[in-house]
Amino acid sequence: MSSANAATDEELQARARALSSPLRLRILRLCLHKARTNKEIADLLEINPATSLHHVRTLLTNGFLEAGETRRGNRGAKEVPYRATRMSWGTKIPDAAPVLVDTFLQEIDGLAPDEIQVMRIGLKLTEEDQRELLERIKGLLSEYAMRPADDDGVATSLFLAHHLDQTAN
Repeated sequence: MSSANAATDEELQARARALSSPLRLRILRLCLHKARTNKEIADLLEINPATSLHHVRTLLTNGFLEAGETRRGNRGAKEVPYRATRMSWGTKIPDAAPVLVDTFLQEIDGLAPDEIQVMRIGLKLTEEDQRELLERIKGLLSEYAMRPADDDGVATSLFLAHHLDQTAN
């Protein structure tokens, strides 16, 4: 393996590690449609700004956040707004299911039942039909994920899970 490949592998591993935290995934969601400062992120997530800054720096270092122009805050302090780059959408995360489920549960915590739309369906498909279904769903989601945000739109989130039904064999 060449050193260029090793660096690429190291970068991929670092990116996967950066996305292995529900808190970091929530930060990316907060910064997807609106640039936010570390203080704003910390306040929204109800965490210490130092904790938030650690996670923001990890996301920034790995290309998932980009820093905007420094500005002056209310008391004259320097503030840096951060915005998600959307790079996380195409990044593979090994063993992603537990992290994504945990992130989803954190994000819906406190929502009223009528604020969450859920769908559930049981299917019995061949492996080929399952693969086709998942590819079509991913294609549709990718199309929407890459669209520019609509300034008049409402920020929403979608969580989709597919699993084998061990009880219906």
